[in-house]
Amino acid sequence: MADAASQVLLGSGLTILSQPLMYVKVLIQVGYEPLPPTIGRNIFGRQVCQLPGLFCYAQHIASIDGKRGLFTGLTPRLCSGVLGTVVHGKVLQHYQECDKVEDLGPGNVHKEVTPSFDQVIKETTREMMARSAATLITHPFHVITLRSMVQFIGRESKYCGLYDSIVTIYREEGLLGFFAGLIPRLLGDIISLWLCNSLAYLVNTYALDSGVSTMSEMKSYSQAVTGFFASMLTYPFVLVSNLMAVNNCGLAGGCPPYSPIYTSWIDCWSMLQKEGNMSRGNSLFFRKVPFGKTYCCDLRMLI
Repeated sequence: MADAASQVLLGSGLTILSQPLMYVKVLIQVGYEPLPPTIGRNIFGRQVCQLPGLFCYAQHIASIDGKRGLFTGLTPRLCSGVLGTVVHGKVLQHYQECDKVEDLGPGNVHKEVTPSFDQVIKETTREMMARSAATLITHPFHVITLRSMVQFIGRESKYCGLYDSIVTIYREEGLLGFFAGLIPRLLGDIISLWLCNSLAYLVNTYALDSGVSTMSEMKSYSQAVTGFFASMLTYPFVLVSNLMAVNNCGLAGGCPPYSPIYTSWIDCWSMLQKEGNMSRGNSLFFRKVPFGKTYCCDLRMLI
């Protein structure tokens, strides 16, 4: 119980700290660019025309809604985080209890050691079930969080309170409205999890020397690196899911010109891929001008 409470508190703290970052990221994902490009330098030191980064974007939001405005959508996101942590823990606890029953059962005095790769598959499958259950239950709060953020674009007040948002979605879209963008989000989580655990197993088994004294430390590093790599590969699923959650929901940010009306998440994926925008919002610092966009940027300053 104490462990679960500490996880909830830690998760809530990280959620509060990262809220402004997520707010900016979501607005960029839907294509909202209120600030013109500026002359900056890329990682190689060359002058380029680039869009404002995280801090400039956050300052723009704060100049309109104040610093408190940077935490728009925090309440449903906190609810999602707390509920997701509890559900995730309960599912894993259920599997652990099943293991104890099997170990105490008749004829299980001597149990053979499970092969390493089989153990990875077993643990990954359980983690997948736990994450999927948490995502399924918390997705309505995720949808409310995104829509409360995106309404900044049109200065609407349609999704202000948690209760009012639930009533609005149910009245206008029914139960399915609470699960807009769920499928690509689930697929992204599942693919990312299996990629991360599979790559980590391969690296730890075949690339690292088991005789190294810092073996456990190296394995933790490899898990972090493979997790980052997997999240980069599956980012398009996150983008598509967020776009579908706000698409055609009655907000300016979910309609043209910021976002086309998509018939399905596959249609959204295809259109983003055709436009070359599958990584939109992935970077919050070195942001190049999207292909096909025109801005009044004085390129003579680059000469």
